[in-house]
Formats: sequence, structure tokens, C-alpha cells
Amino acid sequence: MDYEHLIHTIIDPLVEEPESVLVRVDASDDGKIYHILIAAERPDTARLIGRRGIVAAAIREIIAIPSKSARQRVYINFESFGDEKED
Repeated sequence: MDYEHLIHTIIDPLVEEPESVLVRVDASDDGKIYHILIAAERPDTARLIGRRGIVAAAIREIIAIPSKSARQRVYINFESFGDEKED
């Protein structure tokens, strides 16, 4: 399953700067567990998470459909560029 393409298809219309969105997919050796990192600018990350995490939960639900049929486990994390702490 091409999770990177699927995630871009879902999230690109939701963000203001789709070209700056980074999607990194790491698979386990046996291909049954996937860790997906979605990184974007701070305002876009806020849009992707949504209030109370509603949008993030919806993205996870959509990705869960093909992963369950392939008997795979997918974990999705969201990060912002520039998450360094400022003094």
C-alpha cells in the first residue's frame, strides 16, 4: 500500500502550503507495522489536527480502512516545522 500517496491525496486540499508538507513512512522489517510522520508549517499542522483532534482522528480512520484489509498496523504522528522551544 502506498500510504504516502494516500495521505497526500487526503491532506493536500486541507492545507495552505501542500508543497511544504512532509510525509515520512517507516515500515517494520516484516511490513506489518507502519509509522507515518506528517510534518507541516504550524498553521497547516493545526488544520490537520483540528479542534479536539477531530481532523486527525478522521485521517487515522481513513488510513485504517486499507491497513486493516492488508492486516497492517499504522501509527500516524503530526509535527510542526519549527517546534524548537523559544526563550
